[in-house]
Amino acid sequence: MKNLLMIALFSVGTFGAANAQTPAVMVSDKTGWHEIAEKTVDFQKESDEIVVMGADRFASIKFKVEDAPIYLTSLEIYYESGDNQKVDVNMPVQLKGFSRVIDLNGGERSLKKIVFVYKTLPNRKDTKAEIEVYGLKTNSDKKK
Repeated sequence: MKNLLMIALFSVGTFGAANAQTPAVMVSDKTGWHEIAEKTVDFQKESDEIVVMGADRFASIKFKVEDAPIYLTSLEIYYESGDNQKVDVNMPVQLKGFSRVIDLNGGERSLKKIVFVYKTLPNRKDTKAEIEVYGLKTNSDKKK
């Protein structure tokens, strides 16, 4: 019985960890802004990451905040080519507001993951913030 309980607890813990690391899978390659991923952030962690798969070529990214404001400190953008880009953002993103647009080095590039550092700003409800990440596809390398 004790072994069965341990297996059940391990399974639940493994599912929770796997669920927290769900990659963002892009399927659309249309020109324009696309939601890459959504992530719920709270008052306990100050950094998070989003793994991007599929049609993952973007020229710029931006963040939108729902439920509670955040202070976006910095980003580290990892590319499929193996290099990365560090960006100091240092700006509050208000409730239902967008961050500034962050251009990617070298134009439209394939993303591997985005790591972002933030602080959840105090709010009256002490709610978690829902962060949406958007990417801009320009399809500049496609022939028309």
